[in-house]
Amino acid sequence: MKVIILAGGFGTRLSEYTETIPKPMVTIGGRPILWHIMKTYAHFGHKDFYLALGYKAEVIKKYFINYHSLNSDFAVDLSSGIVEPLQVVDTDWKVTLVDTGLKTMTGGRIKRLQQFIGNQPFMLTYGDGVADINIDELLKFHQSHGKMVTLTTVRPSARFGDLEFNGDSVSSFQEKPQLHEGWINGGFFICEPGVFDFIENDSQMFEREPLERLVKAGQLMAYKHHGFWHSMDSKRDRDILESLWDKNAPWKV
Repeated sequence: MKVIILAGGFGTRLSEYTETIPKPMVTIGGRPILWHIMKTYAHFGHKDFYLALGYKAEVIKKYFINYHSLNSDFAVDLSSGIVEPLQVVDTDWKVTLVDTGLKTMTGGRIKRLQQFIGNQPFMLTYGDGVADINIDELLKFHQSHGKMVTLTTVRPSARFGDLEFNGDSVSSFQEKPQLHEGWINGGFFICEPGVFDFIENDSQMFEREPLERLVKAGQLMAYKHHGFWHSMDSKRDRDILESLWDKNAPWKV
């Protein structure tokens, strides 16, 4: 199934990095978070990617144009310019990169990719969040209910430790657990092609009018993911993800 990844936002809350590179190119373990997201989909056999670019689109384009040289050793004959690869990169993804406009909103970016998706279901997510999600189970859930859109709902990590008490005595302590309540949109959507009809123009955020209209039409279903999920919205988030990568990250496949 084709996979759209929204990778065009400004990433202003991550300005320590995004003055020079777009947010999806901020690295975890030496690889862009975008690569980690794509790796998750590819693990489940979904390798046909459509990247909705915007802010600093050229950085992402250059990364994939130079993907082989960036991820393998090679020898260069400077007299002839011939490059001899010394190893084979086994990444068998197809990546379509589309500049969807600098100021286009998320809904507009999705709408602009309609011509590439055609009349078939597709997967969709944001270029800044990783999870240990089982894409096979997500797809099975989507196919079971027959509605137009499935979104993955998650419980975000708490910013502070969670304590439980027995009187004044601490009976339980968890450092930054998943919240017990408060499901939020975690991305990892599956959409039927009819969703394009719910998006009117570039100025629409997918998370506002289109999803609200889908709710009113009874066409939005939620897949509850109880496992790990984390978005990279700040330098602190990036540092957390980097530390998890060093300790065998939950989303690693």
